[in-house]
Amino acid sequence: MTLNTTLEELKYPIGKFSRTAESTPELRAASMETLRQLPRALRKALEGLNEQQLDTPYREGGWTVRQTVHHLADSHMNSYVRFKLALTEDWPAITAYDEAAWAELPDSVQLPVEVSLTLIDALHARWVALLESMSEEQFLQRGYVHPKSGRQSLALALGIYDWHSRHHTAHIVQLRQSKGW
Repeated sequence: MTLNTTLEELKYPIGKFSRTAESTPELRAASMETLRQLPRALRKALEGLNEQQLDTPYREGGWTVRQTVHHLADSHMNSYVRFKLALTEDWPAITAYDEAAWAELPDSVQLPVEVSLTLIDALHARWVALLESMSEEQFLQRGYVHPKSGRQSLALALGIYDWHSRHHTAHIVQLRQSKGW
């Protein structure tokens, strides 16, 4: 961490997510492209890291690189299922999960990152295909009810996961830069 890097910048290297007032086809296309590119971007961010580096937290008190990669797979699997529920049910109530507790489970702490990278490859291929098949109406008028944040349209959820993809990839890139890896 450099003297100019604050804890807030380490937590949110691309800034906090902010809801946009509008959802346009162009914004959604850009978000879909982020999701399409995540597997490649993540592999590039991880390229050449050894086991010790994978087990380094991206900030003090934060997850390791390994946990971050497994978290992306966990979180994006949950989101994909939420999209499918929202497209097949009328504003379903979804369940939240304890991300921090999931990150401490043995599969998140011990498994090689390649397991989740392979999962993310396949998951994102399916998710982007689903997203590209959706209509304007489905993005704007379908969604789910999150127990903590309330109603979320699929347009909003897409924006969240665009940000989420870039956010965690930036954690890894920022750590590499700060360590000179």
